Amino acid sequence: MHPTPNTKEFPLTSQAIAIDRDRATPLRLFWLTSLSIFLILAQSLVAQARESFADLADQISPAVVNITTSTTVAGRTGPQGIVPEGSPFEDFFREFQDRNGQGDRPRRSSALGSGFVISEDGFIVTNNHVIEGADEILIEFFEGFELPAEIVGTDPNTDIALLKVESETPLKYVTFGDSDTARVGDWVMAMGNPLGQGFSVSAGIVSARNRALSGTYDDYIQTDAAINRGNSGGPLFNMGGEVIGVNTAILSPNGGSIGIGFSMASNVVVRVVDQLQEFGETRRGWLGVRIQDVTEDVADALGLEEAKGALVSDVPEGPAMEAGMEAGDVIVSFDGREVEDTRGLVRQVGNTEVGKAVRVVVNRNGETQTLLVTLGRREEAEGAVPASQPVEDDDEPMSMDLMGLTLSPLSDEIREQLELPDSARGLAVMDVDETSEAFEKGLRAGDVITEAGQAQVASLSDLQERIEEASEAGRKSILLLVRRSGDPRFVALTIAENE
Repeated sequence: MHPTPNTKEFPLTSQAIAIDRDRATPLRLFWLTSLSIFLILAQSLVAQARESFADLADQISPAVVNITTSTTVAGRTGPQGIVPEGSPFEDFFREFQDRNGQGDRPRRSSALGSGFVISEDGFIVTNNHVIEGADEILIEFFEGFELPAEIVGTDPNTDIALLKVESETPLKYVTFGDSDTARVGDWVMAMGNPLGQGFSVSAGIVSARNRALSGTYDDYIQTDAAINRGNSGGPLFNMGGEVIGVNTAILSPNGGSIGIGFSMASNVVVRVVDQLQEFGETRRGWLGVRIQDVTEDVADALGLEEAKGALVSDVPEGPAMEAGMEAGDVIVSFDGREVEDTRGLVRQVGNTEVGKAVRVVVNRNGETQTLLVTLGRREEAEGAVPASQPVEDDDEPMSMDLMGLTLSPLSDEIREQLELPDSARGLAVMDVDETSEAFEKGLRAGDVITEAGQAQVASLSDLQERIEEASEAGRKSILLLVRRSGDPRFVALTIAENE
């Protein structure tokens, strides 16, 4: 139908508004015209937001940096890994190495990562694994200049490191946002140095929140924004240009991005960075108990109404013992906040000031009691009794085949071959069955497994225990944290029935 001479069409998205000029009042005409213009502009802005992240990238790029580290690696004293020891070719290969200047001369090894500037006077945040063991750290800025950096402090527990550069002019920087306000489905943008490409941008959404993958203090944001090797330490931005995460690891069967990346939440990072700036180290609260989650059957056995809280399994010498806490107590409240589970309690305690006297409510034999506990410092407690102290076992085999992998505990010789620091702990992958699931998911000789089932592994027996625990819990697979050239990724492997 064609419009009559007394009507006029106003485009409004895919429809039109027809206004009868004879009946329309000037006020009505004004409001309808204004509404049409408003909706057209709104539609245009939404379309622009979906089509381009260019303005945001321009705004934040100057604060994102590429990081190059250089490490001196001790030279090898012989042709390890080339020919078997005692082979008639051993002398030949040793002479060949010497002629080419390899021999036992120290060598330089370099690595790439990402980071971001958080203050105009030169503080930079990155991952601890990016700079761990580095002799020299060089920061490349978006504008093209470079500056050397010094390490202010590191926190291996959250894989965060704080660096400092000296600049004659104020540096452009970004600020942290509130990661707790990020919602699943929100747009996010990652920036960094993937595979050495430098200042690369990728976009996606928040896929999940509050992921706990490998450590006590973990609070990861999961995203499908592309994150690859070299992105480690780079920022994850919200659409306001605020950093809500530090890109740390990926879950991948082949070592490349498949849309499952993890960024340490900014609300965890901010607390760590503040302490590193102030003290050069972290200072977390320490309660001094061993705890486990309250399951349904435990709650029933203890006569609890809900399966909530943290069950105290042991009280070694420390703050909790001094306050009168006992094994069998169920911690239901800490410093005025309800305790949901062990993970929540550990984070609450760790985020509390060292030396603070806090009220801890426990359920003991069906009755609640309030204890006043003066918190110690976790780092000092772990220094006295390391949480992951490797245990020497004369009966421990030198290698073992599990899940298609030939594994061996890290020895000084293996650390040297893989160019790992002396502090490295874990299991080295010596060989991979090419017909196995492990090979299909990208594991290769030279990889190092540092955690299994979200617990550190330093020996073959540690890994066997984690596998048994997962099997007894009814799980069909186990999550491994695998490091290759320092970069971490998670790989889930199926647990065979005979394992």
